[in-house]
Amino acid sequence: MAIDGLIIVDNTGRPIIQSGFRSTSPSYPLLHIDALNNALAKSSGSVDPVIYVPPYNTASASACCHVQCSDIRILCPVSGDVDPLFAFAFIHTLVDILNEYFGNVSAATLKENFDVVYQLLEETLDAGGHPLTTSSNALRDIVLPPTLLTKLLNVAGANITTTINSGSGLGSGPFSSPIPWRKAGVRYASNEIYFDMVEELKAIVNKHGTTLSSTVWGRIETNSRLSGTPDCQLSFTNPQVLTDCAFHPCVRLKRWSESKVLSFVPPDGRFVLGEYRYSPNPTTARFVNLPAAQAPTLSLARDNVSIPFMLKTAVELEDNGGTFDITLTSRLTTRDIEHLVAEMHLGEGAGGIKCVAARGGAADRYGRGVDGLGASWAFDSTKKILRWEIPVVSPSSSWSLRGSFNTTSVPAPRPSHALQIRFEIQSHTFSALKVEQLKVTGEVYKPYKGVRGRSIGNVEWRW
Repeated sequence: MAIDGLIIVDNTGRPIIQSGFRSTSPSYPLLHIDALNNALAKSSGSVDPVIYVPPYNTASASACCHVQCSDIRILCPVSGDVDPLFAFAFIHTLVDILNEYFGNVSAATLKENFDVVYQLLEETLDAGGHPLTTSSNALRDIVLPPTLLTKLLNVAGANITTTINSGSGLGSGPFSSPIPWRKAGVRYASNEIYFDMVEELKAIVNKHGTTLSSTVWGRIETNSRLSGTPDCQLSFTNPQVLTDCAFHPCVRLKRWSESKVLSFVPPDGRFVLGEYRYSPNPTTARFVNLPAAQAPTLSLARDNVSIPFMLKTAVELEDNGGTFDITLTSRLTTRDIEHLVAEMHLGEGAGGIKCVAARGGAADRYGRGVDGLGASWAFDSTKKILRWEIPVVSPSSSWSLRGSFNTTSVPAPRPSHALQIRFEIQSHTFSALKVEQLKVTGEVYKPYKGVRGRSIGNVEWRW
């Protein structure tokens, strides 16, 4: 399974850089660029991530897989019996590599560091379209990250890359480490390792406040700054809540399956140690004697995760508009809900929005909360979306949004019967996953260790 190549275009649809399309005609990448530009021109909103490209001359039918990242789009043409998910996995891996090299990915950054980007494309994708080197630690030995020193040396004509890759002088050469994901000879004055437990809740709630479905996916983001070749053992107090786990190649799977302990030699720098799904009831009962229609319902009820807030909506629609009264109450008693954003699509022709956003029903004459951390609202006249923002929802606090709207170009309003709500909770995880112990062996130093949690959510609340 291989991809045909890779193309990066800017927000105007003009190509910035592309990998070598050695097995296709020169017009093949242009067909995919034109197919994407035509699809964007015809669509006012989002575009299908997989676009069909019809055959042309000697080129057979193919598909264009594309992902938007900032002000650029990354295109990955595939043909034959190739799964598009394979192309998307490579695109997201490449985006992570570009973020590590340049901090933020933009058209200006790629043009400014054209030589580095081209080297990365050549190293991550071989001539046959197969992913080659995607480990950031190995890539840094081959392709130097752009710094002021390397730019000055390149301008002066000094080829520092050749010196390092030859194994003499500044470095020990690429692929010199016996561990593929870790560089050899890593040294730090201060040894430390940090773990971030990031969990994301995706849920759907009906108009009665009953959770129809809720899933929590988590990942363990790690930042390792340890000297030498340390051997780490990470254990949890409640590992039974982790299901559907996928780990970094450094994790010894046999040790995890036997004792639920993560044993690994960490890569240098930032990496994702593992991803998992939170299972509220790991000992799910087997519905052997129940009818097939009842078993899924009971399973969903057992696996639902509690939503950290309650929402009450009262929407009345009239012939030429409507009124709404939305109340949000936090269910948390010790944590703040931060950066809460609720969006509701009011439908075509909506306008004349008048709203009052307040805390506990109180507001000033400008429609803002009476306290300094009050909520605010805005209306996107292009997308017809009403946006309600609350910077900090304190524990057990209540917030309200009351207002009205009218429609002019359509006879009756047709708003979306659901609110999309996004939020964050710091120092909190839905699974309550806790680290019991972290042992570091193989080295004489005692590193500093840090663990913290963070929760994000995306809830569709219907009314």
